[in-house]
Amino acid sequence: MYLKNLLQTWRWFGPNDPVSLRDIKQAGVQGIVTALHHIPHGELWTKEEINKRTDELKKEGFKWSVVESLTVHEDIKQRNGNYKLYIDKYKQSLANLAACGVRIITYNFMPVNDWTRTDINYTMPDESQALYFNWSDLALFDIYLLGRKDAAKDYPPAILEKAAQKNNDFTRAQKDTLVDTVLFGIPGEEKRTTEGMKRELEKYKDMDREALKSNLAYFLQEVAPVAAELGLKLAIHPDDPPFDILGLPRIVCNRQDLLDILSYSSAPSNGICFCTGSLGANPGNDLPDMINEINTKIHFAHLRNTKRDAEGNFYEADHLDGDTDMYAVMKALLNVQQLSSLQIPFRPDHGHQMLDDMGKVNNPGYSAIGRLRGLAELRGLELGILRGMQ
Repeated sequence: MYLKNLLQTWRWFGPNDPVSLRDIKQAGVQGIVTALHHIPHGELWTKEEINKRTDELKKEGFKWSVVESLTVHEDIKQRNGNYKLYIDKYKQSLANLAACGVRIITYNFMPVNDWTRTDINYTMPDESQALYFNWSDLALFDIYLLGRKDAAKDYPPAILEKAAQKNNDFTRAQKDTLVDTVLFGIPGEEKRTTEGMKRELEKYKDMDREALKSNLAYFLQEVAPVAAELGLKLAIHPDDPPFDILGLPRIVCNRQDLLDILSYSSAPSNGICFCTGSLGANPGNDLPDMINEINTKIHFAHLRNTKRDAEGNFYEADHLDGDTDMYAVMKALLNVQQLSSLQIPFRPDHGHQMLDDMGKVNNPGYSAIGRLRGLAELRGLELGILRGMQ
């Protein structure tokens, strides 16, 4: 019996990525996940720019398998300002991607800040370095360094006490590093400042989860039918971390959120990027059950692991370690793969800075060797499960 495997891919941030396409070729992946990070959020992706990136990949023998991400402009998330113009540009960018042969489009609906960590050099017991999220560090940033109005109301007393102590103990250099880390964003994109973030946060001061969900529903009702007509698959990435932060609502955090999103549009294009790291940081999520329920609406997968403590702080664990049962996740994904007409792409998401990558300039979470280790472990796990299914 022939069983279909998942498509193995690798994220590349473009020509300025410290990990080159020639490096990636040695990883043995079948496709590349990338985006046009140099184009400002909301602006049109032209066929010329898309083909330029596609040609760069072809020269090294790669196919552009997944867009990550075609960013949703803040006006769309707020359904305010020029949101209709930006939706029209989004639709045209989708049409241009389809014309150039790129079929899977990842996006997220996180307001203001994308993924958020408080330490990008957290030392593991084996002395490799991982990404880390700590609530009292975030409170220190939010209350004392960003100075968001009424921020202290969003944290429990124990976290407030720790944040106050850290504010007294941290050096100026440590505080500056924390600010840079929280504001880091996506490599290759414009860097945010604290003043810029405060201005953007102010625009969301009266928006709750239901209002933001309504705006996402409107966006999908506009965009998903267009994507379906173009033969595209959309894949929304979960919020990272999957909790409200900085006074912002987060609406892609758990099973019900994902089911709600799928209900916003019945178009076959409407689907999920199933990120085991983002969803796994929420202790209420049963990832294998969620995979079974979402099933073939999973259009893309990020496979990584996290380890939580009692406070909800978490670090990025080894791919086969941590709180997520990666065996059960991989088995569930492979069962879905047998039902899907699409070969579901996955990539080893994040990785520890280790061995010869220590001390090099790398995008946080995206050094080569740590991801190679993760890919090797996931590839072996997949092969073992497939052999057992025959």
